[in-house]
Amino acid sequence: MPRAIVLTNPSSGKGRGARMRDEALPRFHGAGWRTTSLTGRDADEALDLARVAVAEEPDALVLCGGDGMVNLGLQAAAGTEVPVGILPAGTGNDFARYFDLPLRDGVAAAARIVHGSPRTIDLARIGDRYFGGVLAAGFDAVVNERANRMRWPKGQMRYNLATLAELRVFEPRRYVLELDGVERRLDAMLVAVGNGPSFGGGLRITHGAELDDGLLDVVLIKPLGRMELVRTYPKLFDGSHVSHPQYERHRVKRVTVASAGIVGYADGERFGPLPLTVECVPSAARVIA
Repeated sequence: MPRAIVLTNPSSGKGRGARMRDEALPRFHGAGWRTTSLTGRDADEALDLARVAVAEEPDALVLCGGDGMVNLGLQAAAGTEVPVGILPAGTGNDFARYFDLPLRDGVAAAARIVHGSPRTIDLARIGDRYFGGVLAAGFDAVVNERANRMRWPKGQMRYNLATLAELRVFEPRRYVLELDGVERRLDAMLVAVGNGPSFGGGLRITHGAELDDGLLDVVLIKPLGRMELVRTYPKLFDGSHVSHPQYERHRVKRVTVASAGIVGYADGERFGPLPLTVECVPSAARVIA
């Protein structure tokens, strides 16, 4: 009888996490799976629970929540044989989108885990922390940092207001990049390092990035006027920004990104001020898809 340990962030997606878990558990039981349901009081406790769960070697560590919960679970599962299953209940759900998983449908998402098979993927690593998606290290990271300082409003509107506020004052930043040992100095609006192709709920900033090629995709958007940046933004949803003359892409195993005054975010989580060194860890995790 297969066993799943289900770790939930009940507050994900304004309470969708708990509802999605409650939809999914009967589907597991109906398929003959044993389940253990866990909920951490905060991120630190949830990470401890994930590590204990992985040590028990279940057939699946099922993560119910958004990209932050998936990121937390990857810290525990990376480098082990325990596969991760996803019940996507967050706002962006980019990691789930990589595998075309059902969004906000607990029964359908549980069915994918029950009938799916593990796929081996790469992860990106900064120090001893992993991420599966994209490191934001430019305009988008500055917006994240501003939004996290705002107490009002809640949800997506807070990020919309932070974007508008930064658009009024943001100027291109000076970057120093080290791409597989080759130094590059340039001005840019945005620098992103992708293990996967999208962030922010489907913005395909690192369009073309593959999860199992042993490489990171480093994307630069070189200086643009504010109105041109606004016009280019919608193209991120389908990847058509790759034809813009200020777009530049590099594929590397390791990159260091340095710029003053920017804090890097990956999988929606704060990874710390630049400089940050990112390396690709091939075949680091298994995801049921």
